[in-house]
Amino acid sequence: QVQLEESGGGLVQAGGSLRLSCAASGRTVTNYAMGWFRQAPGKEREFVSGISRSGGDTDYANSVKGRFAISRDNAKNTVYLQMINLKTEDTAVYYCAADWASALDYRVRVASNEYDYWGQGTQVTVSS
Repeated sequence: QVQLEESGGGLVQAGGSLRLSCAASGRTVTNYAMGWFRQAPGKEREFVSGISRSGGDTDYANSVKGRFAISRDNAKNTVYLQMINLKTEDTAVYYCAADWASALDYRVRVASNEYDYWGQGTQVTVSS
């Protein structure tokens, strides 16, 4: 029943910034580990960032470390991906994902098959 809807994508110039949002409906995100993945044309879906159920742990792909930041705002039932210093290679469709987690589960999920729920994606295009 949980539905995820990404927003905030668009066209930006290299070096610019963008903030993606993932709004949940049907369920709150409180009990879910969340993640962001991306898929460029002709390439497989790749992990970008993840955040644990509590928000206490995060993880990032090496390619985005130091430039992207994942956060969650349970009051708004939304997860964010703040992206700065964008590069052309960041161009992809970005997907939000959720995986139910118990209160004792502090893991960050980094594999796509660990997630059960996915949004439809939002396009991010970085121009040179």
